[in-house]
Amino acid sequence: MRIKRALISVSDKTKLETLGFFLQENNISILSTGGSASKLKAAGIEVQEVSDFTNYPEILDGRVKTLHPKIHGGILGKRDLPSHTEKMKELDIQPIDLLVINLYPFEETVESGADFETCIENIDIGGPAMARAGAKNHNTVTVLMDPDDYEIVMAEILENNGNSTPETRRKLAAAAYAKTAAYDAAIANWFAQQSEDLYPKHYFIGGKLTQKMRYGENPHQTAAFYRDNSRIIGVGSAKQIQGKKLSYNNINDTNAAFELLGEFSEPAVCIIKHANPCGVAEASSLTKAYDLALRCDPVSAFGGIIALNRAIDSRTAKKISELFVEVIIAPHLDEGATEILSEKKNLRVLVTGEMPDATYEGYSMKSVSGGFLLQSRDNAQTLEPDLKVVTKRAPTEQELADLLFAFSVCKHVKSNAIVYAKDKATVGIGAGQMSRIDSCRIASQKSMDAANTLGEKQPLTNGSVVASDAFFPFPDGLLAAARSGATAVIQPGGSIRDNEVISAADNHNLAMVFTGVRHFRH
Repeated sequence: MRIKRALISVSDKTKLETLGFFLQENNISILSTGGSASKLKAAGIEVQEVSDFTNYPEILDGRVKTLHPKIHGGILGKRDLPSHTEKMKELDIQPIDLLVINLYPFEETVESGADFETCIENIDIGGPAMARAGAKNHNTVTVLMDPDDYEIVMAEILENNGNSTPETRRKLAAAAYAKTAAYDAAIANWFAQQSEDLYPKHYFIGGKLTQKMRYGENPHQTAAFYRDNSRIIGVGSAKQIQGKKLSYNNINDTNAAFELLGEFSEPAVCIIKHANPCGVAEASSLTKAYDLALRCDPVSAFGGIIALNRAIDSRTAKKISELFVEVIIAPHLDEGATEILSEKKNLRVLVTGEMPDATYEGYSMKSVSGGFLLQSRDNAQTLEPDLKVVTKRAPTEQELADLLFAFSVCKHVKSNAIVYAKDKATVGIGAGQMSRIDSCRIASQKSMDAANTLGEKQPLTNGSVVASDAFFPFPDGLLAAARSGATAVIQPGGSIRDNEVISAADNHNLAMVFTGVRHFRH
């Protein structure tokens, strides 16, 4: 059965003229609407307007144009069922064999900041209805919603006596349902936000396949990367300019690194390993920040992910190229840095154009057996006015700056989390332990290990400050920090033993501030 008639109604007109000329050359008549018809006609392609085909005008400012029995009957009629074909003949309903459809740009309209009514007008009705109808009747109807699929169908038409294959029609039907489902999900979630219903009865997830991976977190697991349409700056929006394909773990770790750097306004560098920072620093220059970040844990940095919040310059690129690194992500690279890093062919380099907004009010999600957990992002910012001094000694100006820096880093370390910092650079990090005292000990030990690697006699934590993502339940963690050379502490507070912890801090002349904000990260 040959494809004889196509209906084209697209907002994304990519490759439209190419497809139109192909259909015309293969004697496939074209029905079309609005802007699609105008573009095809302007290219010299013969088109019949849908309103002429149905003998019914577009009405209500174009809201109703394809919602007509001659359209949906032509799509849904079963060509192998006599009762259908007889009724179609009786009502003069002509079969429609090929649907070329994409939908009003609703998500793009929302992201542009358009007002409520404009967003409403960009909700497509006829497009999803036709796509779903064609997908249901895919035994005889081919549904094209992605310009990237045009060439596949054109090739099959040439190879198969004017028709597509059943296998391709089924795949395109599945893609059509997935597309309309994602589209409806975006609309439903947006409506919930407009009504300030943060957690509606039903919540939907939509994404577009970007990459199938060789394996997932481990070689026996399968994996793929999907991008959503949230327009959040980060690994999902980044452009890879060189290197091997990103792996599952690369993407996960790169995301963690770049999100952390969104906290800082001055030149900053973060080195990540297994989704935990092993070195973070903020300094007067990118090169200095890199040196300080690497100094915190040069052993763990090997094979890590490096994120930078400024355009990478030649000097910094040269230093980074001396270390084995899996991924680099930054807003930009200058010409010299691009040339230097290009010498390492397997190194994955991502550019984002800009930095993420750490205060963005979105959601974070985690899958669990039988469902998923949804929560607002941890976008809480702790500033100097938010701090409450609870010890006899208040922090010095330098300690205060380091405390705020350390607490910002601590927010991005797996719990239980302890971060030592000095001169706005991490000097010891303890992550992911069942006991907070263990995190304190690990951070201190790693500080001593780093000092040994660097040939220094004293632990890097001498004269540092320490941040804890949650309160100290007992004084032991705080005392471990004091033994490591810390002089000031920042923590949320809120333990029933806060007084004991404060007393221990006073006995060791530690300055301590409470934030009132916890930053668990599991």
